Amino acid sequence: MADKQYILALDQGTTSSRAMVIDAAGNVVALAQRPFEQHFPQPGWVEHCPMDIWSSQSGVLTEALAAADLEAHHIAAIGITNQRETTVLWDRETGEPVCNAIVWQDRRTASWCDALRERGLAPKIQEKTGLLPDAYFSASKLVWMLDHVEGARARAEAGKLAFGTVDSWLVWKLTQGETHITDVTNASRTMLFNIHTLEWDTELLELFNVPASLLPKVVSSSGECGRTRGLLDGIAIAGIAGDQQAALFGQMCTRAGMAKCTYGTGAFMLMNTGEKPVTSKSRLLTTIAWQIDGRTEYALEGSMLMAGAVVQWLRDELHLIRKSSEIEELAASVPTSDGVVIVPAFAGLGAPHWDQYARGTIVGLTRGTGRAHIARAALEGIVLQAADVLEAMEADAGMPLMQLRVDGGAAANNLLMQIQSDVLGIEVVRPKNAEATALGAAYLAGLAVGYWANTEAIAEQWQVDRIFKPEIDAEQRKRVRATWHRALDRAREWEQA
Repeated sequence: MADKQYILALDQGTTSSRAMVIDAAGNVVALAQRPFEQHFPQPGWVEHCPMDIWSSQSGVLTEALAAADLEAHHIAAIGITNQRETTVLWDRETGEPVCNAIVWQDRRTASWCDALRERGLAPKIQEKTGLLPDAYFSASKLVWMLDHVEGARARAEAGKLAFGTVDSWLVWKLTQGETHITDVTNASRTMLFNIHTLEWDTELLELFNVPASLLPKVVSSSGECGRTRGLLDGIAIAGIAGDQQAALFGQMCTRAGMAKCTYGTGAFMLMNTGEKPVTSKSRLLTTIAWQIDGRTEYALEGSMLMAGAVVQWLRDELHLIRKSSEIEELAASVPTSDGVVIVPAFAGLGAPHWDQYARGTIVGLTRGTGRAHIARAALEGIVLQAADVLEAMEADAGMPLMQLRVDGGAAANNLLMQIQSDVLGIEVVRPKNAEATALGAAYLAGLAVGYWANTEAIAEQWQVDRIFKPEIDAEQRKRVRATWHRALDRAREWEQA
């Protein structure tokens, strides 16, 4: 390996940090992963310690290189992909965080977002940012920090603090405070960035009372934007994208109308809409897919806040399974959920419902309900959310989707993917390399430094592992969806009841 060059992909997720060494054929040569602590200080609050994020990410970076027996000069570039919307605020001089990061799942700012809607600001926010006012996005989290952390607003107004999503925080740490940036995909998730002008929106900053001095410089998704210092000195950081956009690129959904769904902690469906942003009439999000060589492409997105987290809940809280991988066998031991429906609205409902006050619900229980029925209903609850998103996406895009490419940890579950195909009524295609998110970051970085010639060369690496085809008829599908929507009605606005 000594004479070859590789790309290092850093994949900073919600529950763990990963690093992968990737070769020119798109193979993962080495991988290291490390979980880090989740903090739940109050119901509906989710936090991370930014230093835990950094220590876990820098730790796996070192582990992955050691596993591949590589040094800094073997790395052509670094690509970064990250959990989006999670908000970090730190001191520009010391580099110390002023408080814990507020995670994308956190709901503490729901009332602040309600107030925006009550003031009639939702249409303006959607027009400028492609987003709907929701606690999911960074703006409300940042405002909360400025208003609730002692001295934060005064320090921010004096230009002493820096705000960023997790990509910004990692680049700051990798460059030892030399570089304060974010890329267009992460910026488009803050509710502060105008996706048409590709600039921070002055009107929104004034509206939310956010000092412009806090903000990182916005850069392309593919292009050298900094160099590492200290740890692995002098490596080009050349690719950055939020995890879902990185997965869209890693799945090579590079033409308008192509779509993917990533099943991680949450599940996220994105459809490439080309160079023109499509404003959703179905309560989906319009987001930037990536910017490469000055060309900006857009996507429609539907966010399902709970997917793999549902399986973790069965494992950690209900103790129905010991390992996440056991759910497939348990759920497959019964032919149906026997009328049980789980609505996994533990953190509210995402697209297309956007109900901040919905809560997790189990309906249809009988004396005969067993562990297996609960397990199967949990899997069905994940994919039925995706069906609602797909229906909205087809309506907005004005075209039926013929195929869905899938990735993420839960995509390895064959039963889940089969149920997904059944419920959607279309082909679900799983690639041989399921590491789409890290690959997307690697590809964006590699393109910037000439490691790969173009996207066509990368697309040749994409190969199918398995295609799942629908095994139920349209009438069955209709009945399943109708039962799901009845259960959804029970879960809605529960916190306000």
